[in-house]
This record gives sequence, C-alpha cells and structure tokens, in this order.
Amino acid sequence: MSAPGTVLARRPADAGDPGPPAPGRPGAGAILAQIGLALLCAGYTTGASLGWGSPEAALFMGDFGLSAAALTAAVSCYLYARRHRDSARPAWLLFAFSSFMAAAGNAVWGWYEVVLRTEVPDFSVANLFFLLFAPPAIVGLLVLAKKPANRAGWVCLALDTWLIGGSLLTLSWSLALARTAHVEGESVARAALSLAYPLLDIVLVSMVLVLHFRRSHANRSATNTAIAALALTVLCDALFTSPLLRENYASGQLLDAGWFAGSLLLAYAPWGARRLPDAAAAARDPGLDSRPVAGSLAALTPYLAAAVCTLGILYNVVEGRRVDRVVVLTGCAVVLALVVRQGIMLLDNIALTHELAHKENHFRSLVQGSSDVIMIAAPNGRLHYVSPAASGVYGRDADELIGTELAALIHPEDLGAVVHEVRRFLAASPAEEPTTRIECRFRSGRGNWLNVESTVNRHQGGLIFNSRDVTERVRLQAQLQHNAEHDPLTDLPNRALFTRRVRQALGGRRASDSGTAVLFIDLDGFKGVNDRLGHQAGDELLVQAARRLQDSVRAGDTAARLGGDEFAALILGDGGRDRAARRDQVQEIADRLRLTLSRPYRLDGGQEVRVAASIGVAFAEPGVDAGDLLRNADLAMYRAKAAGKDRVKLYAPQMQAEVVRRTELAARLRTALHDGEFALLHQPVVDLATGRIAAVSAQARWRSTQGILFTPAEYLRVTDDGERTAELGRWLLEEAVEQAAERAGIGHRTPVSIRVSARRLLDRSLPLGSVESLLTRHGLPSGSLIVELADSDPRIPLDELEQRLAVLRRLGVRIALDGFGSGHVAVDALRRLPVDILKLDRGLVEGVVESPRLRKITRGVLRIAGELGMRTVADGVDVPEQVVALRAMGCTHAQGMAFSGPLDEYRLRRALVRDEYPLPGAVPVPVGNRTPIRSNSETPVPPT
Repeated sequence: MSAPGTVLARRPADAGDPGPPAPGRPGAGAILAQIGLALLCAGYTTGASLGWGSPEAALFMGDFGLSAAALTAAVSCYLYARRHRDSARPAWLLFAFSSFMAAAGNAVWGWYEVVLRTEVPDFSVANLFFLLFAPPAIVGLLVLAKKPANRAGWVCLALDTWLIGGSLLTLSWSLALARTAHVEGESVARAALSLAYPLLDIVLVSMVLVLHFRRSHANRSATNTAIAALALTVLCDALFTSPLLRENYASGQLLDAGWFAGSLLLAYAPWGARRLPDAAAAARDPGLDSRPVAGSLAALTPYLAAAVCTLGILYNVVEGRRVDRVVVLTGCAVVLALVVRQGIMLLDNIALTHELAHKENHFRSLVQGSSDVIMIAAPNGRLHYVSPAASGVYGRDADELIGTELAALIHPEDLGAVVHEVRRFLAASPAEEPTTRIECRFRSGRGNWLNVESTVNRHQGGLIFNSRDVTERVRLQAQLQHNAEHDPLTDLPNRALFTRRVRQALGGRRASDSGTAVLFIDLDGFKGVNDRLGHQAGDELLVQAARRLQDSVRAGDTAARLGGDEFAALILGDGGRDRAARRDQVQEIADRLRLTLSRPYRLDGGQEVRVAASIGVAFAEPGVDAGDLLRNADLAMYRAKAAGKDRVKLYAPQMQAEVVRRTELAARLRTALHDGEFALLHQPVVDLATGRIAAVSAQARWRSTQGILFTPAEYLRVTDDGERTAELGRWLLEEAVEQAAERAGIGHRTPVSIRVSARRLLDRSLPLGSVESLLTRHGLPSGSLIVELADSDPRIPLDELEQRLAVLRRLGVRIALDGFGSGHVAVDALRRLPVDILKLDRGLVEGVVESPRLRKITRGVLRIAGELGMRTVADGVDVPEQVVALRAMGCTHAQGMAFSGPLDEYRLRRALVRDEYPLPGAVPVPVGNRTPIRSNSETPVPPT
C-alpha cells in the first residue's frame, strides 16, 4: 500500500481518546441537576408505593404535589422563553401554558379532596383545566417540528398525524373506548367527557410520534426531553382512562409518580439538556439525517399505522363482536389517507428523480468542463475517479490515472510533507477543519514535474483532491524572490542576501570557524569613468567587474554587489586550525582579486579604461556577529582608500578605535564654535626684499575643553558636515576682518589673507553683499583683505567663478591663487581668473634647495608670475637656505617657520611694531634690543 494509502486506511491514533468535553456536552451543573431530578422522582415513587404513611398525606401529595410539579414546569418553560428569543420560544410558552393548566386542574382536584373532603364532581373546573392541557402541548409540538419545505410536505405531515392517530383510535376503540361509550345508565355528557381525555391523548401521542421523525435539529436534546416528558404524561393518562384502573384509582397512588416525573422532566428539558450551537447543529445535520434506523422507521410509519388499524379490526373479529361503525369509518379513513399519502410521495419521488437527474447532469458538466482536476482517492490510496480535465492539465488521460497509486505521482522530495499534512488533516475534527490545502510537484505525461495546488476534502473514508496547475505562479514567485535578492544590473546577490549568507556562515556548524572572511571592494576611479564616458559605459564596466569577481571566488563562496561601485565577497573557512596560514591565503586571494579587477576593461566601441580596486578584509572572530563583521570589512576598505587606493588592508581593532575617536571629535566640533573654543592666529608674510611684514595669513585653531590643540587639517578631516564647515568659514571671515580693522585703527594697516575655497565662493549662502557689508561695518580700508582661492576641483565652473572674483576686486579685495604648483591647479585658471597674488605650494618649496630639477620648475613658475605682473608668496619656508634660494629665483614674499609661526593677537602686534625680520645673506638690521623671532613651533594660545 502507498504512503498516502497507509495514512488513509489507518485510524487516527487518538480516535479512541474521548478528549476534552465537546461544546454542548453536559457540565458538572447539568449532571447535578439530573441527579437531583432522579432523586426527587425516586422519592415520590417510593412515597406513592408506601401510601405516604397516611391517607391524608397521600391525598395531599397526590393532588397538591402534582400541582406543584406542574407549576414548576410552567414557570421553568416561561422563564426560558423570556430569556431565549429564538424560533422555539412559542413552543416553550405553549408548554408553560399547558403545564399551568395541569397545575390548576390538580389544585382544584386537591381543593375538593383535601380541603373540602368531598368527592370530585363529575363535571368541575378541574375537568376543563385537564382538557386544556393537551391542545397547547399539541401546538407546541407542531412549532418544534421541522417545517415542511412545500405544500405537499404540510399535507404529508397532516396525513402522517392522522395515520398514527386513526390507527391508535381504531385499536383503543376496539379495546376500551367502545365499552366506555356504551355504558348503560351513563349520561351522554359523561360519556363524551370520558372519551375526550383518550382522544386528546391519542392526538398528543400522534404528534409525539410524528415529531420524533420530523423534529428540528436545533436544540435537539431539549426537544427529545420535552417529547419524553409529554409521552410519559400521555401514558399515565391512557392508564387512568382505562375502566379497570379508573374504578380503583385514588390520589397519591403509584400512577401519580408518572405524572410527577413527567412534569419535572418538562421543567428540566429547556435548561439541563445539552444544547448545540446553530453552526454545530448544522454541521451535524447530514450525519443525523442519514441514520439508517431512524430513516427506516420514518419510512415504515404509514404501514405500521395501517397494521395497527388492521389489528384493531381483527380484535373485534376474534372476539366475535360485530364490527363497530366507528372502527369501520376510522379504518377506511386511515386506508384512504395511506393511499393519498403514497400518491403524494410517488409524485414527490418522481419530481425528486427529475431534479436529481438534472443536478447530476449539471454537476457532471461542471466537473468535466472544469479546468481543475478532481480526483477521488480510495482508502487504500488508489485513485478510483479522475475528471477529464487531467488530459489538459497533466497530459495524461483520466482512464490512465484511475487505479494508480497517489504516491507514484508525487515527487519523492514532496511525498513526506504530503503524508504529514494528510495525517494531520485526518486527525483534525471535520467541524473545525473541513478542508486543507496541499502543494506539491506532480508527474505529468510529458515527463516533467508540475507544481500542483490541491484543495482536499474528506469523502467516505478517502479524500477528494481538487487540483490545479500553479507552475507559472510558482515560477513567477521564484523570479520575484530572485529579483528581490539580486542586483538587477549584475545579477549578483544584493546586500540583503549577502548579509543573510554571512549570518548563516557565522552560525550552525561553521560558528567556530575563524577562517571565514568578508572582503569589501571599492572601484577607484569609477566615478571618473561615469563622468567622462557616461552611465552606460559605467554600467558596462560594472557588469564586467561583477563577472570577474564571480569567476574569482570558489563555488561555495558568495560574490555580491552592495550598490554603486561597491562589491563584496564571502570567503568561507576550510575548518583549519592554522589561523596564520588562513590569513595569508585570504590575503593572497584578495591581492589576486585586486589585480584581476585592476586589469583594463574594453567597453563597447573598443574604448579601453582602467580602474583600481581598494579591498578591505575582515575575519570572523568569536563574539562578532554579521553586522560587526561587515562593518569591520567596510572600515578596512576605507583605510585602504585613505592609504592611497589600489591596495588591500586587513582589519585591525585600532581602526574601530580611530573611527570612534573621529566620531567623538566631530560631535564636539558641532558645539565648539558656540562654546568659544576656537581662536584666531596670524602668520606673517615677509617681503623678501626688505624683511618687513607685507601681510598676515589668518588661521583658525581649536583648543578643546580637554586642552587639546587641533590644527585645521585635523579637525576638518573628521567631519563631512558642509553646514558646520560653512559656519566655521563665516566665523573665520568675520573674526579676521574685525581684528584687522582694530589693528588698522591703531596704525597697523597690514592686509590680512583668508583661505576660502572656490566652492565656498560659489555657495549662495555667502552672497557678495555680505562681504561688502562686513567691510563697511568694520571700516576696513580698501586693499586690506586678501582672499586666497584654495580649491583645485576641476569641475568648478570658471565662468561663474571669474564673475565672483571680479565683483570682489571691485570691492577692493585682492585675489591670491593658493597651492599653485601642486599639480591640481589648472593653468587655465591662472589664465582666466583675475588673480593678483600667486602662492607657491609647499611641494615646490620643500625640495628647492636639494633638487636641481625642482629649482628649474620653481624658477619657471616665478618667471611666469613675474611676466603676468603678480606678486609671489612662497608657503612653508622653514629654513634660511630656502629663503636665499627663493629670493635668488625672484620670489617676492614668503611665510613660514624661517620667520615666524602663527601668532596670537598680542604677539602679532609686537611683531608689527618691530615690522622687520632679518633676511639670511643680508646685513641684519637691529630692532631695539630684541632678537629675531625664530620659533620652530607654533605659538600657544594664551588662556582666556
């Protein structure tokens, strides 16, 4: 037997376990009520059997005891009807009225026997109350009955009632009622009253029997209990009306115990009986209607009624009596009702047959025309029905699949999951889980596997599979999943998938493998390719780089694109213990990968471009998670770029410490200006012809609250906050102009130079009007401000920059071109921009004494400046030999440690009073008794 067949054939392991109480099962309170009810009935029965100890007690219990029990039933049914406003509410109200009539009748009976101590008259109010007991109960049973669906159903209900009632009337008339009706000396009224009780009881019994087969499924247990209570009452009435018992009856006898129990049972019916919710009752309907015993008895009811009627007639014949006209008329009416009922049933069966054939044809057309495949698996796991849609979906005829084991059609990798789901589904409750869904691969007639989704239902111990082909949907979902985890340009894993694989590599069986490494790769020079050749060429370069990266890693490793020109690689460890050898191996892989990515790229059109690769490497360490490992590799990659690019750097713990330090420094820098931690220093610019101070260069210094003095190169490198840099630039400009104006006010009209980037000059946040208003507000004389242009970005638009500088010159601001000779300032800027001063870069000055080639280059630059009519300033002149060499080449001005370092305001004013520095190779000119300032270190800022 196949695996699914084994599951279908076996019973759930917990089938015999009753489990927890089902919804609606009697609880502890109901069980206690049932015990109490049984004890009361048993006590009353015992008392009635023993005569209650005295005739007076017997009369009291036989009359007022029954009245109290019936009143209890009336109150119980009435309270239940008030609390529960459902479809059965009128029935319980009618039962309450019926019980109240019984209570009133017994109370009147007790009034005569117990209070008045007289016999009950033949005609009294008690008779009226007792007669009114049956009609409300009959109507109540009709309310509880299952309503017929059509007119024919109502007719059949009436005929069934008459069949039962007529047959019982025939039998009871033959046995006892005829004798009661013909008693000599008895009045007609008394005879009619004697017959009224049994006739009403016969109608009530008929309704009880009919209701037993036609009762509604809602609140079935309460209905059954009420039927049992009324049946017990009718049985006692029937015994009471028999001449034998009636002549010897006295209140308090054993017969009263039946009425007592019937009243208490009716009182208990609506509350203590188990009630199912509507949904649960609806779910149980098919099972309850399909009980074979109940269905057979319902079908045999008319014939049993006819048999009872025939039995009554035969009794008269056997006794040798003349057949009574009542028996003949009743029997004929019963036979006629039976014929009419069978005729109606025949017509109804014909209509049902036509309807069934129509629905069957309709169902067959739906099944055969459906695009879904419907399969029915027998309990042994074999298919015994397959719809014709199988040929279109599976490529196999339905006849070919019938008789095939279901396990033979399911992919072996999916079979275990299918068996598990089927087993779980069969063990679940049908009411809670009527269906389930299964998705697996199914063998088709074309030799391939199809992704099939099936809705599974139970069917006579087996299963019904409603299956559809979802191969395209699964393929689309797989494609969407792939797109979500891969880079659309290079088809390499993206950052999300790469991070997940790193996390997987650091967990599981590789958790202790320290040989696992992550490589972060950045393509140096890629931005230039994009700017020069366009984004299409850049994309093509990225595709080729991704292909080279993918070909360079092993099959189990992962290459990914993180975004832009950043790539990454996950190199899994080999489980070895030699960490040094593993590091050397990964270093070799990274170097080989760097060389591979740095080879020339040939793009469409035959153009060849080059980029370099900066690679950072980080190894897995105990306690380092995926996020930390990726961050470490990223830090190592940025260290490789900062060290000159096109190299490999391994992560070291001090890299993280440096990042933390720079982050903290940047955070303190944000509040340093507002806290007054910045100071302004000035370095003299000396005229190499006279030794006098021709200008001063303003420089900012930051002394933090911790007492550390930072130079601009240090604190500007730690922040990429453009707004903070702009704020510092504004402070430097305003402070330098204010202090220059104060010095000019006491006679020191020395110009001040301020370094401003070209990008800052073009920034709209620094309008030229603000510079003009600043000069006007402080009264700085014309020519006292020098702007050193300190930006070498070739992308700066020279036309706009030229216009800006021309406006500044009209305001009396002189322009200096800073850093000339470093290789970054274009000659085109020197040709086009309105420049007054050319400032030589430190690179030309440092080696001018030792290098003949550098002397020629510097001499040529100075000659160009002289021919253009510009003053020249050499920056970074630190030794006397440089002063001599530069003056010999024609340099006009210099600044550096050969003359003075940056000075605070107090020492600057002292230097301006002296206003002369000795020049190497010239006759020294004494200035008072002071010696020349030749400090080799920066002048510290005095405490404020």
